[in-house]
Amino acid sequence: MKVLLAAPRGFCAGVNMAIQSLDLALRHLGAPIYVYHEIVHNRCVVEDFQEKGAIFVDSLEDVPVGATLLFSAHGISPEVRQGAEQRQLFAIDATCPLVTKVHLEAIRFAREGYTILLIGHEGHDEVIGTMGEAPEAILLIESPRDVDEIQLDDDAKLAYLTQTTLSVDDANRIIERIKERFPQVVGPPREDICYATQNRQEAVRNLAAEADVVLVLGSQNSSNSQRLKELAREHGKQAYLIDDAQDLQNDWFKADDRVLVTAGASAPESVVNECVVYLQQHFDAELEERTIRDEEVHFVLPRELRDIVKS
Repeated sequence: MKVLLAAPRGFCAGVNMAIQSLDLALRHLGAPIYVYHEIVHNRCVVEDFQEKGAIFVDSLEDVPVGATLLFSAHGISPEVRQGAEQRQLFAIDATCPLVTKVHLEAIRFAREGYTILLIGHEGHDEVIGTMGEAPEAILLIESPRDVDEIQLDDDAKLAYLTQTTLSVDDANRIIERIKERFPQVVGPPREDICYATQNRQEAVRNLAAEADVVLVLGSQNSSNSQRLKELAREHGKQAYLIDDAQDLQNDWFKADDRVLVTAGASAPESVVNECVVYLQQHFDAELEERTIRDEEVHFVLPRELRDIVKS
């Protein structure tokens, strides 16, 4: 067996910043630290922080008045931010800057009188937060069919935005349909799908042809990880989305398979290493790292934490 280890893979700059923020908050402020939704969509990361004293909540009512609350990488709506102020919470905003960029674009387009077509997945934390910036002005679009069903005048003043963790191919198909139906539509200055999502999809797209099986490390509720699995399957490969090596099954593999291993942007490198070791121990696998693109992006810590760390 040969293992093709895709790079880039795993944590992106936004996830690194959010995880470092929670880790520093626990060390400098002490447990418990409350987190609004999962810090990132990864079971292993969430369980690790729970053991350290993080408490993940889906409602502000579950946070004691005056406690410390960290906003996850996926962002929040203005309503949640206002609610945190009313409960006198010490809020640490670990929203990914690329998600914040989409929020600011939504605010600008809404202020300028546009109806915004937000391309994304209903119920995803990021979509909920973005729609909360201008709920009266945003329509959620999940497929080209949704574009056909829009009840707006053909000359309506329209703009589109995208969730940052989408499939590039899927988003482009929807954007093309929007432009076909509404040629006057305007978009953001740059595509909103984040660099890390695009790079991980590019790696799978380029390397899948060389593999018999594709393993994607990531949780089932991770949008960008799901897209990697779907992309591999679109290339005709057996593909599995798993949290860690405990999910592996020997009957997925043959002794001489070429196995492509990658990881979504919220999956830690430790689970990648566990899977590689498993394949080496059970199938005498040889490891070959394949780098498609280098990443050197870093985001600064939230201002609230920078002040604490300095003091």
